[in-house]
Amino acid sequence: MVALTLNRLGETDVCGGSEAAMAVYVQQMIEHQELLFPLDNCRIPMYKPPLYHWSAAALASLLHQRRATPFNLRLPSALYATAGTILTMVFAGWLLGPRAGVLAGLLLCGSYQYVSQARIGLVDMTLTFCETLALYAFFGWLIARQHPARPRVSSMLHYTFALALGLGVLAKGPVGLILPGGAAVGLLLLQRDWCALRQLIRPGPIIAGGAVASSWYLACLITGHYDFLKLQMGSENFGRFFGSLGSMPPWYYVQPLLLNSLPLSLFVPPAAVCAALPILRRQSPRDGAVATSATIPPPDARIRLGAGLMAIFWLLSVLFFALASYKRRNYLLPLWPPGAVLLAWWTVAYLPRRLGDRYAAVVYRTAVGTGLALAIANLVFLPAYELHGCGAPFTARALFAWPAPNGMADPASASIQTRSYRAAAAAINRTTGAAPLYVIGIDDALEPLVFYLGRCVKPLASWRAAPADGFVISTVSAWHRADARNAALSPVVQIPYDHTALVLLRPLAKTVSASPR
Repeated sequence: MVALTLNRLGETDVCGGSEAAMAVYVQQMIEHQELLFPLDNCRIPMYKPPLYHWSAAALASLLHQRRATPFNLRLPSALYATAGTILTMVFAGWLLGPRAGVLAGLLLCGSYQYVSQARIGLVDMTLTFCETLALYAFFGWLIARQHPARPRVSSMLHYTFALALGLGVLAKGPVGLILPGGAAVGLLLLQRDWCALRQLIRPGPIIAGGAVASSWYLACLITGHYDFLKLQMGSENFGRFFGSLGSMPPWYYVQPLLLNSLPLSLFVPPAAVCAALPILRRQSPRDGAVATSATIPPPDARIRLGAGLMAIFWLLSVLFFALASYKRRNYLLPLWPPGAVLLAWWTVAYLPRRLGDRYAAVVYRTAVGTGLALAIANLVFLPAYELHGCGAPFTARALFAWPAPNGMADPASASIQTRSYRAAAAAINRTTGAAPLYVIGIDDALEPLVFYLGRCVKPLASWRAAPADGFVISTVSAWHRADARNAALSPVVQIPYDHTALVLLRPLAKTVSASPR
């Protein structure tokens, strides 16, 4: 996973709106020490909790990087993905044996969605790691508490579960608590394990997890930053769930669920159903006995419980987001670590009992070979495809390009990213110095431009609102459509960008003596 995530990680510029918004917040933290309440373009409050952004700022400080770059922006996602893969391999190996651990790791490396999101500067991989840690810690606690000789291990796992839930809230909001916590409670309810349920809600872990979860929200409340709270809790959580940002049909996830990482994604749903059915019926696959917490469970019962927990989390997450009005494909990302465990369980524990050892060996080797082949494909394909997303040609040479030193972009790759604002921002800064900047007529998201400019750009409501000082940035096409006489602006320089050039304008009374190119 390290090779998959760090390979040419910083080569692609920040050119997408969602990633660029996170980039601006990270930039504010790294370059201006705005660790709690950074603003996007000097006006939009940070609309996600700050765990991912804090991680990026901490890594930049550790690496002595004083400026935000595409590499240190995406590095937290890469490291969280790698840590999540290691956790999954350890958990699957402990639950099912070493062969399953190796297979689970290969399946994550072969998952297109998991690896691609590990290379993007968004909060989703941070949330995925926290939810994964919470699930595995809960199950470890559930088993360890049945060993009277291991009270410290049980207590440590209990607190790890609670802290992981708290960190999940700091990563993306209440969903980081609702889904893994709901899966844990759901398993205990289905098992009628009232003793474990009472022990789960001990005050100590709840206080520790609650303190972590509420820390940033309380800081907003105490310091009067209610706009951050309103945006995060209102629009980003309850608003999205109940449709204030738009709505999609309940079956929206059918296609992205099955096709996000072919062919692996086709097999996760049936594996989840096979693992969930014995739990829903509250019986073991062999004798129908109900598992209780009074005694240490035998290996078969432990495996059934572990696979059942992964299946409950998987099904609960799908149901939760299917009921939500606003949906995104990235919401499915936390399903992949438990999905890899389910596929490993299906391959090494479920299918062998039905196919026999002879065919089970073939299935296992096929699964390992498929995961390895898909991992190699991700290694080669993803860096070139990311460049293509910024307008670079998708060629065989791009597929097999050698990584740039330290993962940073090199001039050759920068020159072919036609949708990148990096070169345009450099030209604007050279021309304008420290003069104020305004913008109008650009339909793309402004965050990539703001990130590369390294300063704020005030949007104008109309051409007539152009101030008497500073410079105005627009596209050539928008400038041509405007009434130049009424705007009282004169072009200073044109800057190539994607399909239409940008134009830098200044009030006629202070026009710089430079002719447009």
